[in-house]
Order: sequence, then C-alpha cells, then structure tokens
Amino acid sequence: MSNQSPFARRSQIFPTLPKGDVLGSYETYVEAQSVVDRLAKAEFPVKQVSIIGSDLKTVERVTGKLSYSRAAGAGAASGAWFGLFFGIILFLFSTAPGGLIYVGAAALIGAGFGMLFGIVSYALNRRRRDFTSIHQVLASKYEIIVDPSLTIRAQELLARPELNA
Repeated sequence: MSNQSPFARRSQIFPTLPKGDVLGSYETYVEAQSVVDRLAKAEFPVKQVSIIGSDLKTVERVTGKLSYSRAAGAGAASGAWFGLFFGIILFLFSTAPGGLIYVGAAALIGAGFGMLFGIVSYALNRRRRDFTSIHQVLASKYEIIVDPSLTIRAQELLARPELNA
C-alpha cells in the first residue's frame, strides 16, 4: 500500500471518488490487491485502477490488561527512543571529545522521563481505561474500479489462465 508523494502534482484540490466500471467486488483487501497485482504483471495501465473500500467499521482489538508496570515499560521504551534521537543529534553536532556518551545519557534520561510520564498518565486515566488495544478501520467490501475504456481489456486479462496461477 503506498501513498502519493507530497512532491507529485495533484490533479484535484478536493478528494473525490474514482469513477468507472466495477471490475470486481471482494471481501478482503488482500484479494483486491492480488487482482491489481495480476493486472500489473500483464502490463495493464494500473494507474487507471482504484480499490474502494466501503462499509467501514472501526475495530478495537484488546491486547491485554494495563498495569503500572506495563505503563512504565511502554513509557520507558518510547522515552528511550526519543532520547536516543536527541543523543544522536547532539553527537553529530558536538565538537567536544567523547560525544558518544551523549547518546547513552540522552537515551537513559529519555527512558526515565518516559517512564514517569507513562506512570502519571496511567494513574490519571486508570479507572477509565485499564486495557491496551489496537485500533483498525476495516471495510466490509472492496471494489476494483477501472476506467470504462479499459474494462473489456482488464476482463480479458483476468480471464487468462496463466495470470490466475
């Protein structure tokens, strides 16, 4: 899955739904993606193809119980990454000898502040949310839309047995 480059020229200012013929309807994104892959391998101009997901649903999958130790660990890990980032910046722009020490120190300080922030944040939200989860937005149906002038060609390419392997 890729997004358009921020440096590419945009044809329209406001987003609109693609127009064209429905080439097929699929239950999963992976199925729709494999059809577009088959068309791409057959040298079909896939720039004229769109995958549209409809019937969107928000799914929150609970991954576990949240505790002070998990909040502290997650906070320390994210703080360490943040500190490591700043430590590397200090190392790159430092003229003092032993600049590598800054990287380790910044990671440790970041982990400490992250741990404190994680514990305080959990303590403030404890009664409202005592679990961890992952949020997803899923579609119930995925349709492949193709430019009307290319619909017959796409159908013929997908009907070939060598493309279905």
